Amino acid sequence: METRVLPLARGIARASLPWRKVALGATIAFGFVAAAPLSAQAAAPAACAALQEKYPDWKGKTLVNAINPHTPGYETIDPKDPSKYIGFDIDLGEAIGECLGFKLTYKPVTFAALLTTLAAGQADIVISDIYATKERAKAADFITYSKVFDGVLVAKGNPKVINGINMSMCGTAAAENTGYVEVPLIQALIPECKKAGKAEPTIQLYDNNANCIQAILAGRADTYINDVNTVDSAVKAYPDKLEKAIAVTIPYSVGIAVRKDKPKFRDAVLAALIEVQKAGTHMELLKKHGLDVNNFKEPDILTAD
Repeated sequence: METRVLPLARGIARASLPWRKVALGATIAFGFVAAAPLSAQAAAPAACAALQEKYPDWKGKTLVNAINPHTPGYETIDPKDPSKYIGFDIDLGEAIGECLGFKLTYKPVTFAALLTTLAAGQADIVISDIYATKERAKAADFITYSKVFDGVLVAKGNPKVINGINMSMCGTAAAENTGYVEVPLIQALIPECKKAGKAEPTIQLYDNNANCIQAILAGRADTYINDVNTVDSAVKAYPDKLEKAIAVTIPYSVGIAVRKDKPKFRDAVLAALIEVQKAGTHMELLKKHGLDVNNFKEPDILTAD
């Protein structure tokens, strides 16, 4: 994920969803790794049947979801089967797909390439823990579905005493993902640090969360600021080496991205997400994947307009 701290302190085995069953196995189509196919006998709510009548264009289709599969809890490669992906976003996307009658395959790309892959027509949708911002809405429309809370990951003991995206970062090195919203926020500290006579913060750019975390473990970076669930997962994996200095709220939401020239598809996904939430599936998936239930939010549309 990514983040913003204010003020300047700014993703398991599958379980059956309430109204679907998952068949074993995986398919690989057109070079894309697919998650386990949905059971043909799965019965969606009556409301979803109505949506399939209202939006018939995607019923029976197989769509491509562009993902950056390096966020534990949200989207990662299944350690038990590298031909599958697991996580909250994977299950949520498949629940939406079942409601509208389509299946998903997956195209793994770097985080920075998610929206360009979508815009190039190499993917139909992006459900990959991406923050919906007005700037990004210039490239895609978003259906928001999750609140954002960030954590500040540091080495055990927090030797640099970092407590947010603020002056405590002067003279420190931050590991961040290319394209993350944290990057310009940290860059904005450079003139403030100079004005205060302090060394400026530096940024190391990586392609995924795992590399950012490894940078701290290797002593190359002092901090990594990202989604609090991702930070908590890193601390759980390395409790003797890492800690969360602080958690902060940020004024963004996580969103599902669709092409700007597909407003009907955007509206269909929004309608399906609403039904998935009504069925209790969204909340169940947050709990299943160990994510904070406070992340839950009712969906909205974000466009550049």
